[in-house]
Amino acid sequence: MADDRHDAGMRVRRSVLGVAHVDRAEARKTPFDADFQRFITEGAWGSVWARPGLDKRTRSMLVIALMAALGHEEELAMHIRATRNTGATREDVQEVMLMVAVYAGVPAANTAIRIAKEIYAIEGEP
Repeated sequence: MADDRHDAGMRVRRSVLGVAHVDRAEARKTPFDADFQRFITEGAWGSVWARPGLDKRTRSMLVIALMAALGHEEELAMHIRATRNTGATREDVQEVMLMVAVYAGVPAANTAIRIAKEIYAIEGEP
């Protein structure tokens, strides 16, 4: 059963984050973090993201809101980049940032907006 969750997790992870990103992460895996990588692949990707209850776009926006609210800047950036694969639009991200400002605070939203703007600038969007 764990192998099924791992396989499903890798499929979902690759579809959300992109094949190149996951391949780089897998190539950097060492004995020190191998168990952790398996845990997040099975748990986050194979058990939660793979569930039928919410679509990828909705899950993507939820993760962006949570990462922004919690101040997890690297994960936030990764999930904003992943919107190109999840169907969440730039306008969706803008709306999420307003929700973050109201419910998690303006400083959290301000930081998250800065990160989003940097990513969009790199990707050639104003």
